[in-house]
Amino acid sequence: MDTGTRGETDRPEWVGLPGGLRGVRRLLLVLWTVPLTVVTGVSLGLAFGPGWAALAALWPAVLAWGWVLIGRNWRSWRYAERADDLLISRGVLWREETVVPYGRMQLVEVTSGPLERRFGLASVQLHTAAAATDAKIPGLAPAEAERLRDRLTALGEARSAGL
Repeated sequence: MDTGTRGETDRPEWVGLPGGLRGVRRLLLVLWTVPLTVVTGVSLGLAFGPGWAALAALWPAVLAWGWVLIGRNWRSWRYAERADDLLISRGVLWREETVVPYGRMQLVEVTSGPLERRFGLASVQLHTAAAATDAKIPGLAPAEAERLRDRLTALGEARSAGL
């Protein structure tokens, strides 16, 4: 009786997200922290004096910290298409890996909000019967999101035919 694996193991081929999502998130960070720096500095300076206006330097520190965290979070997102399921991995401190079997997918949709459309991005949302296994892949190029949707839909139909 043979047990275990022989030769090579079936390792998934992971695909990372394109850089557009990282750029949009960093742009939003800058668009929030720069005005907050100005408003904090001016209001504290007028109300309490120039010494208190120095507290506005807190916002550029938040910007620098957020810049690094956004890059780390973006690098942690990846997905892999396997023969029977889709793997989605994310997280820096708390790693989370979601396995969505093709036969359990009920709906695969591509969404793109106004900001995502402006920067040429789209997200793939997967819905299953169990809400706990719903998954999302953000920040894809629209062509890749549509390709993934079509492929997952076809695989889902093929796998669920036997149910």
